[in-house]
Amino acid sequence: MELHDSGLLALLVKRHSRHPGRAAEPVRDPTAAAVTGRYHRKRMDLGDMMGSLLIDGADTAMKALKKTTNIRQFQETFSVIEKCPKPVIAAVHSACVGGGVDLITACDIRLCTQDAWFQIKQVDIGLPADVGTLQRLPKVIGNDSLARELAFTGRRLKAEEAKQMGLVSGIYPDREAVLEAALDLATTIASKSPIAVQVTKISMVYSRDHSVKEGLGHVVSYVVCCKP
Repeated sequence: MELHDSGLLALLVKRHSRHPGRAAEPVRDPTAAAVTGRYHRKRMDLGDMMGSLLIDGADTAMKALKKTTNIRQFQETFSVIEKCPKPVIAAVHSACVGGGVDLITACDIRLCTQDAWFQIKQVDIGLPADVGTLQRLPKVIGNDSLARELAFTGRRLKAEEAKQMGLVSGIYPDREAVLEAALDLATTIASKSPIAVQVTKISMVYSRDHSVKEGLGHVVSYVVCCKP
């Protein structure tokens, strides 16, 4: 994780030898963020995951309540990206599998390398994608049929098709190029009015799940505070 002088926060997500993601300490007030890295859930340790959800000696209802609480906590770890008022840019290289797709669909802008590929892998281990992909991907790409195909089959989606369907907005030759592009884009965004940018994101996230009329009413409360 690196905080640039321009107010940009660059966070590198690497695949750990045992777990696919590593948590990072929050930075107080970056202007915009760029997330880059390989997020590949090649092997999911169900023993570790489910072990944290079980209560020895508890009845079925209590176990179900515990599981529900923990799954909602997992969901929130991805939803906070979407709730962050600062724009978040995902720069993907190589494999983006399972939780990686959950992560990038919560971001505002997605870029990738030529060798990148995406996969909703959960179906192959007997689980639904339960922390955001099923809810966000159809709205990100605007193609419910294709989103269902990818979720039902678990097939790999290569970079060119990902761009055609709108999952990513740019493809770059390699890791260094996509990272540079993400940081350049974040720098451009950071040069704009922070209030305007943040209100824009808040309004767009809200409007995605509401009618045009509701979205217009929602943004009014912010605009009146921005105008002198």
